[in-house]
Amino acid sequence: MIIGFDAKRANANFTGLGNYSRFMVETMATYGNEHKYRMYIPKKCKNALYDSLLKHKNVASIQPHSFLMKRCKALWRTFFIKRGLLQDGVQLYHGLSNELPVGIHRTGIRSVVTIHDLIFLRYPQYYHWLDRIIYNYKFRYACRKSDRIVAVSECTKRDIVKFYGISPDKIDVVYQGCDPVFAQPVSAEAKARVREAYHLPDQFILSVGTIEERKNLLLAVKAVEQLGNVHLVAVGKSTAYADEVKAYIEAHGLSDRIHMIHNLKFGDLPVLYHMAEAFVYPSRFEGFGIPIVEALSAGVPVIAATGSCLEEAGGPRSLYVDPDDVAGMAAAMKRVLSDADLRREMIEAGKAYVVRFDPKRLADEMNAVYLKCFDDSASSSEERFVQT
Repeated sequence: MIIGFDAKRANANFTGLGNYSRFMVETMATYGNEHKYRMYIPKKCKNALYDSLLKHKNVASIQPHSFLMKRCKALWRTFFIKRGLLQDGVQLYHGLSNELPVGIHRTGIRSVVTIHDLIFLRYPQYYHWLDRIIYNYKFRYACRKSDRIVAVSECTKRDIVKFYGISPDKIDVVYQGCDPVFAQPVSAEAKARVREAYHLPDQFILSVGTIEERKNLLLAVKAVEQLGNVHLVAVGKSTAYADEVKAYIEAHGLSDRIHMIHNLKFGDLPVLYHMAEAFVYPSRFEGFGIPIVEALSAGVPVIAATGSCLEEAGGPRSLYVDPDDVAGMAAAMKRVLSDADLRREMIEAGKAYVVRFDPKRLADEMNAVYLKCFDDSASSSEERFVQT
């Protein structure tokens, strides 16, 4: 089968949707090598991680050919890509980041869309009004017109059913794994290099994720404030919310214990995980929570927030705290840092749990979704949409 991927984010993004897109292409090209894969991108950005996907003989990268389409990249990706898909013999197209080309259901090409989350509907205050309108149109359209929907968690699947009225029978949950590098041992020399490069303490709790309001880093900061000489290292892109966090840190005399890193090299991230005493992810809502899988893979005990899908990522032996419970977060941190037996149990259970995110297993699950698209006994995408 020839499978096309919407690979815009695989090429242009270095976190989030980009990581997912690259992971899925890499996984399918490795373990679903009976197929040929075509990555469609509106323009080429400098990205070594994307370029590495082309080492697979069954993977190719395709851009718009004509001068007009090169100038009108957004129109090409949304409307005019279909002609190229047909010319390339694509039999199935996978929208890896929440959207599909308009009218693809009329071409005879089967389609799958991955929906990562509908947070913009649950927490509209975190999004610009125009973005919400665009996202809602694109996501709803893709869910309605696709042959199958992939949700990255059971939580996201429930939201698709709730907000868009889609039958749960049309939705398959296929999780995301993480780069195997996070599970690989890290040398003492690498740890010493990273510690010196970022001026880090000998022991710390780690948090990874864009420093924005929804990620709720301030909860972890306030919890650390209650724990005496405990340090927190927060890694992630800075936003306006980061200024709020920094103001709190300075006002409460925490500058020597809270370390914020905005320019971490990707190769240093696995080292940081292996250096951490614990990992905290206090986000109010996520589609899945891949940093938790990275932490468990590295053998780090995880403390996360309740309320979304983080229990799916962290498993039953991680600790979970209400995202507004500062005392509860401080108590959970104290337990993990002070109880060696608990730490050992959490680490062992975490490594056993992340086996379910093994790339081979996920590739088999995704391939099964692809094959469902060619089940002629299934209802059409229009018939499977439940009007609400």
